[in-house]
Amino acid sequence: MAKKAKSVKDSNNQVVATNRRARHNYAILETFEAGVALMGTEVKSLREGQASLADAFATVDDGEIWLRNLHIPEYHHGTWTNHAPRRNRKLLLHRRQIDTLVGRIRDGNLTLVPLSLYFTGGKVKVELALARGKQAHDKRQDIARRDAEREITREMGRRAKGMT
Repeated sequence: MAKKAKSVKDSNNQVVATNRRARHNYAILETFEAGVALMGTEVKSLREGQASLADAFATVDDGEIWLRNLHIPEYHHGTWTNHAPRRNRKLLLHRRQIDTLVGRIRDGNLTLVPLSLYFTGGKVKVELALARGKQAHDKRQDIARRDAEREITREMGRRAKGMT
């Protein structure tokens, strides 16, 4: 069985970018932590806190998992060795994890979505989610449920203060 990713909120992790729309557009089933194969100028640009996961997604090609559409801007002190901002980047996972992900993606109409990009112990990691796309009515139900919970906590606060 694949190992679950550690919490990104860990104290020694420096979060570079998060994909806030992913939790709105997808139902997250399971998360994984994967390394990312990067060039030197990409790491320097990430250390400056520049990256965008807005349109990023992961695909499986020939038994390897690739992160596509991750935007890491060019390093401003870079020379002719600078990287292309939207190049495909290889994700580093164990063979067993890749095999289970490939099987679950094929069987269950699922997709791989990056949730966040962060540093752990000097290495760049990405939190990947095995996710199922939400329909429009599912999104509306989630919004309604959040609004109801917010209203309940607001009312409980009022009652605790004796305002009602």
